[in-house]
Parts: sequence; C-alpha cells; structure tokens
Amino acid sequence: MDARYIYNDIELAYTIEGEGDTVILLHGWGCDHNIWRPTRELLAKHFRLIAVDFAGFGESAEPTEVWGVEEYTRSIEALTRELNIERPTLIGHSFGGRVSILFASRNEVRNIVLTDAAGVKPRRALSYYVKVYSFKLMKHTLPLLIGRHKAQMLIDQRRAKAGSSDYNRATPMMRAILSKCVNEDLCHLMPKITAPTLLFWGDKDTATPLSDAHKMKRLIPDSGLVIAEGAGHFAMLEQPQLWAQTLKSFLKIE
Repeated sequence: MDARYIYNDIELAYTIEGEGDTVILLHGWGCDHNIWRPTRELLAKHFRLIAVDFAGFGESAEPTEVWGVEEYTRSIEALTRELNIERPTLIGHSFGGRVSILFASRNEVRNIVLTDAAGVKPRRALSYYVKVYSFKLMKHTLPLLIGRHKAQMLIDQRRAKAGSSDYNRATPMMRAILSKCVNEDLCHLMPKITAPTLLFWGDKDTATPLSDAHKMKRLIPDSGLVIAEGAGHFAMLEQPQLWAQTLKSFLKIE
C-alpha cells in the first residue's frame, strides 16, 4: 500500500505491506524505496515492512531548508510515532545507514542491518582540499572578474568535470543537503547502539570502503561483519544470494 504523511509541512511517501514485527527500509542517496524490491519480496511474508522515500527522493517532497542527518532522522522518528511502531528493525543502505545509526543511538530498536553504510567521515588527501577550496575561490572571484553569466558557465563546466554524479544530478537545495550530510561523522554515536547489528559490505566498495565497516565493527558493541567478495557499493544487489542467506540467518527466518 502506498501512503503519505506530513512532516513539518513536507509530504513524505512510504509503502507498507505485510504483518508482524516492523522492519523499516531506508535507501541510499540518489535512490528511492524501489531499490528494496528484492528485499521486500524476501521479507514481506515474515514482517510488516515500511519502505520510505526520504525527503527529496522518489515521491517525497524536497526539504525547504538545508537538512542534515538529524532532520532526516527526526522525520523517520515522526513516522514511527505516527504508525505506533515500537522497537523496529532498521535496514539502511549508504545514506540510509547514517539515519539508522543516529536513530538506533537514541531509540530502542530490535535489530540493525547496515549495508555499505555511510557514517564514517572519509579521510581526504591534500589534493581533495585543494580542489574544494580552489573551487570555492573560483565561485567568489570569477563573477567580479568576468561577470556573473560567464562565470556561472565556467563554474558549471568545472562542476560537471570534478563533481560526483550524485552532486551533479541534484537540485541546488539537495546539493547543499548532500554537502552537509557527507561531512557529518557519526563514529561517536556508534558505541551507543546496543541492538544486534549486521554489517554487510562489498569488498570493492569505493564510496564507503571496507575499512569503514571494520571501524563500525570495532565501535558498535554487538556487531558482526559479512563481506561480499567482488561486490561494490550495492552489495545487496550484486550478491543477492549471499544477502538473502545472511538476512535470513540474522533475522531468524525459517
């Protein structure tokens, strides 16, 4: 069933299906609830599934101000209150992992599954900061030197060559939100997670590398790591059989 709820005047979309203990599925940046279709087919006979479109993705409206992980997490907390959900299981991919970490650090949850999850602030080489700050300097000085219109053309060309695909596809509001979210380090929250936690990771993931998973395993007290060999940032899609077997075992599905 497709449904809507309003959070701070923003309409957010989600699907709900199945019966039993609640599992909330939280997608990654640039995706929507449809990425969970194989997982939903696997779990729908055993759980009540809530698959959310985060604000600014899928059928959900964009935020009207720059959100961080805090605001996104509050929107999911509001949904759990709306639906009277207690102790959900959270399954989060990439950005959805960020929200899962913050949610679980301050709410009671049954289980957590983090797959190729974000949350560890990446270490950047000096070249990265040179690129970022030279781009910022370019944005501020070029309009004064060659005029606003020509400057914007050059800035867009530079962004298209240097920016990530997620950043380039985003609207100005979602670009600002992405910039804020990727710079939030959640490592200090991980020791507060007390629920059993499964880490499922592709060893070829370059967006959230395997070293992030090992760090999460050290910081989250009751956690275990399953490595999908040969998989990248979408390990649950690239290694579907291993994903299904691992979920069944972790969630105790007969």
